[in-house]
This record gives sequence, structure tokens and C-alpha cells, in this order.
Amino acid sequence: MKDRKTAQYLLRYGVAQGRNLLAASIEGIDQAVVIPALAERRSLFRTLASIAQNPPNDLNRTLVICVVNNHRPPLSREEQILDNQETLSILRSIVFSKTDSCRACPVQDMDEMEMIERSELRLAYIDASSRGFEIPDRDGGVGTARKIGMDAALSVIASSGKANGSICCLDADTLVEENYLSAIQTHFCHTDNPGAVTAYAHQRTADPELQAAICCYEIFLRSYVLGLAYAGSPYAYHSIGSTMACSTDGYRSVRGMNRREAAEDFHFLNKLSKTGVIGTIEQTTVFPSPRLSGRVPFGTGQRMRRFVNGQASEYLIHSPESFKILKEWLALMRRDRGNSDAGDLLNEAGRIHVCLENYLRLCRFEATWRLIQKNSRDESQLLRQFHVWFDGLKTLRLIHCLDRTAFPPVPMFTGLTRLLGQMGATGIGFACQEHGVPDVDAQLRIVQRLRSVFPGS
Repeated sequence: MKDRKTAQYLLRYGVAQGRNLLAASIEGIDQAVVIPALAERRSLFRTLASIAQNPPNDLNRTLVICVVNNHRPPLSREEQILDNQETLSILRSIVFSKTDSCRACPVQDMDEMEMIERSELRLAYIDASSRGFEIPDRDGGVGTARKIGMDAALSVIASSGKANGSICCLDADTLVEENYLSAIQTHFCHTDNPGAVTAYAHQRTADPELQAAICCYEIFLRSYVLGLAYAGSPYAYHSIGSTMACSTDGYRSVRGMNRREAAEDFHFLNKLSKTGVIGTIEQTTVFPSPRLSGRVPFGTGQRMRRFVNGQASEYLIHSPESFKILKEWLALMRRDRGNSDAGDLLNEAGRIHVCLENYLRLCRFEATWRLIQKNSRDESQLLRQFHVWFDGLKTLRLIHCLDRTAFPPVPMFTGLTRLLGQMGATGIGFACQEHGVPDVDAQLRIVQRLRSVFPGS
């Protein structure tokens, strides 16, 4: 039986009923892994096989939910829908212990299929693909698919009588380590974090051009989070969908996953971070795919495509000067403790940089700060309310504003060297050349060193 909070959440904010969760059994579940899949027949079962290598005890308490999804044609192509129907057929065979699941798979998936079937993996699926069950035309793709699966996971965990469980997000082309399930469960058992992200490392590829593209993109991602950490921002974590996990309490508290077509991970974590700290799980690593994709307007796949097509110079990162301005602004707000009025703070912001002052005025800081002062009972609440307002999205928009108006993006390896210098991390074991672009092997060594020295970046 569902607890009252879960029942209220599902009634008010849950996705429309009608898509059944198909599973052999859901008893005793306190953790779920949700995997949206759109035309992923050739990669999904490799992902499931990597999960299946986790210990039996962890598999027995975890339900892996595949949400096979598409829009109606022509929003989704006929070949995508056909791929999904084949995927559903294979999942049906696995879940209900039929004997033809291996024969239905591509030849290269046979080993993975046997690994899945020999394991204690508890698998379920939701059909959001067949006629009448598709993602609504007006809804985004992956955000809605994640929400369908995460709402189902919340319901299953609640029906098992668990006070609080955990919901993990993966993508259908992501691999995990053998301690993936235990590391996430342990994290939420020992913290009150509403959400967390795991360490990550993009999969290697034999294609030199694709390897260069993913190294470039991963350095870009890590440099941004390093800059936020240097600045003292509470939003210094990665927003990568396949690294996300949350507690069931945390999930309910932010009214669940959003339905965005892209950046659903960023906005979900941004909301969770306003209810508590987003933790970092360094004890396990997930391995996202470096493949090309054009399904969403930005993100890994789109950046990879843009790199390969040579559409723009990708070897650029945000200027370290922008993070210095952010650092001074956040330090000012910590020092102030609510003693200054908005006008004085705007003047101080102008002394840091005029572009910061202009940005804050555009964001209506003056009116907002008065409300925060009025509604905060002490310094701790005041600072927390400030960070709820000056959140991850406003932080990102400030950096982009500084990109456009004061400090244009800088060459990647020059900028990384300067940023590490500002952080006092100059002796971490590699040297970035000041000009030009290192070869792909050198770039990979830089990425590996960043992963090692700054696992939370």
C-alpha cells in the first residue's frame, strides 16, 4: 500500500495513468534504476548486462525500469518506432522468462543477453511506444520518459513499505561498475542529501576524431564545475542525466521530474539543490556514451556532432575571470549577513564589475533582496534564501552574460591552466600547453588526470 505522501504526489503531479509497469514481481524493492529508451535496441541490453554484474543481494532489492518511448509519427520516425517494438518484444521475453529472447537480439548482443538471463536482475518495462501509449505531442521526450519511469519507481518503493528509497537515472547507452547499486544505496543511507551525482568517465572510442571530440567536451564540462567550485557556488556539480540519483523523499519534495525535451537533468538537480545538498558519489563511476546524436538541441550528442562537422571552434572554455567575479560576488553576500540594503549591495557589485551590477539589475535583485530580508528569521535562512534565488540557472546565465559582454571564452588549454592557477592547483601532474591544441593522447591524459584529482568535477 502506498504511503499518504506518495499517494498525494501521484494524484497531484504524477503522469496520467494508463501505461502499466510490466514486471514479474515488485515485492521488497527499495531502489530503482530508470532507463528511457528511444530506438536503443542495439545498446540497451549492453547497459542491462553491466547492471546485471552487480552482486545478487543488490540486484534483488533493485528494480530496473526501462521506459520504451516515442512520439506519434511524424514526430518520431517509423524506424524508431519499429526499433522500439522490437525492444519491447525482447524485454517481454526476458521479464516473463520466455525462451526466445536471445534469438530476438542482434548477434553482437548474445553474450549480454545470456549475462542478463543468468543474473538476479529484476527487470520491468513500460510501453510508452505503442499506439495510444506514446509520449504526448506537446511533451518533451526524455524528460517525460524519465518522469514516467521515476513516478512508477516511487510507487513501487512505497508499495514495498520502505520509508525512503532511492531512484537512479541511467541512459540506454551507459555502462556502470559492479558496485554501482551498493554505492548509491550506501550514500543515501548515510546522508540526508535529496539528490546526488556519481563520478563519470565517457567511454573510450577507437575513432580518433570522436575521441578528440569527447575529450574536448569533457574538459569543457569539468572546467565549468571546477570554476563553480573555485567560486564557492553550491551548484558545483555535474548535470548529466546518467549520473543522477535521488531519494524518494527528495523526488516528492520537488514534484518529480520535469517533462523537458532537453536539459531535464539540469533543471531537476537545480530544484533538488534548493531542498538540500547535492552529494557526490565518488565510490563508483558511470560511463556515458560518446556517440553522435541530433535528438536534442544541446548536450553531449549535439556537441559531438558539432565538433565533427567543424561548425564552430569547440576548444574554448569560459574565462577564469568570470569565475573570479562570481567568487567575489558570493563572498560579498556571505560577508554581508543581511546588514546592507539592496542599493548598497548593487554598488558593491558594480565595484566588482559593472557587468555584474547590470546583470543583477536585470534580474530585479533590488526587489528580491528586500523580500528575502523581510522573510528571513536569521542569517542562515537569509543566505539559504539568497542561494535559492541566485540558483544554478542564474549562475549559468551570469557566466554567459560575462561571456558576451566582458570576458569572451578563452582557448581551452590556456584557460584551464589559468583556472587551475587561480585554484592553487598548479602541481597536479600535467601541463597544458599555452597555445594550440595537444594531440588526442595528450588530451586524454589531461581528462584522466582531472577525473583523478577532481573526482567531483
